[in-house]
Amino acid sequence: MDDVAIARWRLRNQRLVGPRAGSAAEVMDGLLAVQAENPGQSAWAVAARTTAPDPADLAGRLASGEVVRTHVLRPTWHYVARADIDWLLALTGPSLRRIIQRQLLGDLGLTVEDLDRLRTAVLDLLSATPDRTREEVAAGLHARLPALSERITGRLVMLLMADLELDRQVSSGEPREDSHTYATYAARVGTRLPLERFDRDQALPRLALRYFTGHGPATVKDLAYWATLTLGDARRGLAEVQDRLDSFEHDGRTYWHLPGEPPPGPGQPLGHLLQLLDETYRGYQDSRWVLDARGVVPRQRERAIGIALVDGQLVAGMKRTVTPALVRFELAPHRALAEDELRCLDEASRRYGEFLRRPAEIVVAG
Repeated sequence: MDDVAIARWRLRNQRLVGPRAGSAAEVMDGLLAVQAENPGQSAWAVAARTTAPDPADLAGRLASGEVVRTHVLRPTWHYVARADIDWLLALTGPSLRRIIQRQLLGDLGLTVEDLDRLRTAVLDLLSATPDRTREEVAAGLHARLPALSERITGRLVMLLMADLELDRQVSSGEPREDSHTYATYAARVGTRLPLERFDRDQALPRLALRYFTGHGPATVKDLAYWATLTLGDARRGLAEVQDRLDSFEHDGRTYWHLPGEPPPGPGQPLGHLLQLLDETYRGYQDSRWVLDARGVVPRQRERAIGIALVDGQLVAGMKRTVTPALVRFELAPHRALAEDELRCLDEASRRYGEFLRRPAEIVVAG
């Protein structure tokens, strides 16, 4: 086993190579959550894993509420199936709320009473008029709470909505004109298991099995990072399901995965153009760099907002520019690219362009 073999195995388990998923719902079932900070690029992160990429697939599920876009796992946006969001938030929400509330009560200087008034006002607003954008929520707060008006900044509203999402009071509403909206959790998701009835000891192994099924081979430290768990909790979850998994040792790490053999060689397609937040990159931390078996990618904060992969290896940073006439992919290679690698990436750009209903072109820096 080597880095390239592990990277190929992950591509197959994540459905970036065949066999692909039949729909966005199948992608969500396999990956459990897909980071979705940038809706335009994260839509392709889901579609790229399906047999027939179609913008209407995920969009329709977001409109119906079958998939929600909300804060979970890490304090950032994710797509999650409605069927999974309640137990995931019950498991990871309380610790993430402490991070958010430190900023609301500490950095922004709100009192507990201020925060309660703001939370109540948001829920009253969304109960009366659901599917409101963040700007509309802010306007409603200014109107309802004039005494706090000077303190209702963009950052405050952003953190306030995240706090309500993590507390399972607010969720994503029906998107409107490509804008994210909010609705009450009760109206959009429905089920809200009280924390006092939530069994954390059952949820941890459930999370571990789903993660290693969709993201394996991966390490327990990868799981802890992905779900913002303590290493102890990640190990507890793994301990309960490790008899349903296989493992191997590589480079001083133990990798866990569903029983089965690694792919015999490269999968198809070979080339991928993805957001930097794609699960094949952001879904790991401890073992992320199996994507760079040659060790040519700088180990520093990423400057590019996208990545170019060939056969599971990170060969370039990528910047996507969408205009009415075309979509352009500007590549910043980490090493010289061979002609066959460029052909693979050109084919990846064509697939992405077809998804966006535009011609595509690749521009290689230097």
